[in-house]
Amino acid sequence: MPNGSLEKWLHQVTDGENCSRGLSLVQRLNIAIEVASAIYYLHNDCDQPVIHCDLKPSNILLDNEMIAHISDFGLARLVSRTTDSSQGQASTIGIKGTIGYVAPEYAMGGEPSKQGDVYSYGILVLEMLTGKKPVDEMFKDDFNLCSFVTSALQPERLVRIVDSALLPAEVEETTDRSREGGRSNSNNGGTEIEEEGGNNTSLEDPNQMSSTLQECLVSVLKVGLACSEDSPNERMNMEDVIRELQHIRNAYLGVGIRGQRRRTR
Repeated sequence: MPNGSLEKWLHQVTDGENCSRGLSLVQRLNIAIEVASAIYYLHNDCDQPVIHCDLKPSNILLDNEMIAHISDFGLARLVSRTTDSSQGQASTIGIKGTIGYVAPEYAMGGEPSKQGDVYSYGILVLEMLTGKKPVDEMFKDDFNLCSFVTSALQPERLVRIVDSALLPAEVEETTDRSREGGRSNSNNGGTEIEEEGGNNTSLEDPNQMSSTLQECLVSVLKVGLACSEDSPNERMNMEDVIRELQHIRNAYLGVGIRGQRRRTR
């Protein structure tokens, strides 16, 4: 594909540092919707349903128009139409996936399922908005990408977890200064951001990030968390994911367009 993989766009290495290659929030929303639509097609609209089993950024390719396509079906499994339609299970031996993206039930001998793909998709969505890989060195023991996001869904802490490329310049500058002077503490499965003096801190002025942007980011992160629940039965289904993400995108763009019109009058 002309624009390579989503992995390269999210985690390009430049001068030894990871940095975003400039995917806007709307582009990330579009990619999330396109991947969700592709998963729904594989699960429900193919002659024989397909479970991908290895969804991750390096397997999402972007074409010339930045439209996302799922690739690498080396671990994919076909699903029998006679199996439970809600779980869509397929038997296999020695199921493999990628650490950080593979559903927890697979590690306990669970069979490949549609809900397993939903879990991987949820982790993918969280990575797209945070810029953090699920295997980042900051994650250890019970502190993982999901708990990292859950700990900071409040407006005053949101900037702590969101990819800085998605923040307005003035918010990014303030956040970068705060990150340089602080450290992350992940006791008891949660996280606290502390300054050198030991005092908990948050963004000096969370209102610098517009309420529209805050609502959009929180809503998408909640979708990612709902998809990556530990229990397969508690995860969102892909039809609801598509509908919710389209609603979030349209609300974000609609408010932005109205604001722009007011400024030009």
